[in-house]
Amino acid sequence: MAVARDRPSLVRRATLRDGLVDVDAERISEAVEQLRQRSRATLHDRLHRVRMALGLALQAGVAAGLAWLISHKLLGNPQPVFAPISAVGTLAASVGQRLRRTVELIIGVAVGVGLGDFLIYLLGAGAWQLGLVVTTAILLTIFFGASVAIVIQAAATAVLIVTLSPSTANLEIPRFVDAFVGGGVALVVTAILLPLNPLRVINRAARPALDLLADQLDITAEALRTRDRSSAQQALDRLRENKDELAAFTEAIEGAKETSTLSPARWHRRSELTHYTEAADPIDRAMRNSGTLIRRAVTMIEDEEPVPGPMPESICHLAESVRLLRHEFAVGEEPDDARERSLRAVSEASRAYAEGVGFSGSVVIAQVRTTASDLMVASGIEQEEANRLVRNAFGEQEQRTGSAEQDSGAPKAPTAPPLG
Repeated sequence: MAVARDRPSLVRRATLRDGLVDVDAERISEAVEQLRQRSRATLHDRLHRVRMALGLALQAGVAAGLAWLISHKLLGNPQPVFAPISAVGTLAASVGQRLRRTVELIIGVAVGVGLGDFLIYLLGAGAWQLGLVVTTAILLTIFFGASVAIVIQAAATAVLIVTLSPSTANLEIPRFVDAFVGGGVALVVTAILLPLNPLRVINRAARPALDLLADQLDITAEALRTRDRSSAQQALDRLRENKDELAAFTEAIEGAKETSTLSPARWHRRSELTHYTEAADPIDRAMRNSGTLIRRAVTMIEDEEPVPGPMPESICHLAESVRLLRHEFAVGEEPDDARERSLRAVSEASRAYAEGVGFSGSVVIAQVRTTASDLMVASGIEQEEANRLVRNAFGEQEQRTGSAEQDSGAPKAPTAPPLG
């Protein structure tokens, strides 16, 4: 049987010596190369996440150590467990909500201590009393509209009070003080001792989101040139998976605003954050409108609609506009080059429209205009002014094309699609 299984490979090797192509080897080589590329991308993403979290990890470590020292050495708590836990819990909260999280910790502890002590006084300690205390704490805090953090903290504190009070005397006050100490130390570390550079945090978070958008637009442009439906569909699928990048970008903006508010050393950065804080919403819209653009590009290829030469060029200009916007924000320059490239994308889209497009092609043109308008707003231009500039860029090209057609007796170019 072993000989029989080996025969095909022997015959195959013999035929390969005669000059035939080893199709299997080509496929295997392609698969291995794809795995290598994916491995490199995964490693790069992991290292980027580590760099993003390095500042938070240092803050949490310092805050935990300081909270323990203050509670143990200065306040005389022999087991200062809750102070470092509160410090880390505050810093682990969503960036931009740490002050609120500290207040929530203290409120949750107060509710848990009060409710736990009251029910122990009435009912005593035990398994069913513990279940009743936790249930009551959760329902009571939800009834008063408390946040999830307060609900969890109240329930956790009530558990500790019920389970530890019989064996540990005077647990309530240290628990309450530790919540104060931990949350306060976390805010001090964030604002004074180790304040992060808000612009650096935002730039690191913005790069993956904006590079993702630019890369998928470039892939879509090349897919239209070569009518490669598979590449266009992959670009669409990848852009749809942008929730993590956008969430990190939004969270970084909130964290930068918080740092520039709490930290005296970062107050001078407030005006520099204006670009990013105002750009978050239009960048999100540009992402969604680009998704519509790519989806219609896929349909264009499927329906074999005409692809005028300027259309892929206009999409490439959009991609370059995104990269320029990221670069000019990072170095603190006025994003004039990004605006110019957005308008060039609109001008190329006008030329493509004048050459003739199908139904999906007209949608792609409209989405180029809409995305360009979003990028203009992200660069700091008012919405009405951005729309006017986009209409002018589209109309000027249309007028030049129309004049040439009138001179040659050609039919008039179609009316421009509406600006979304």
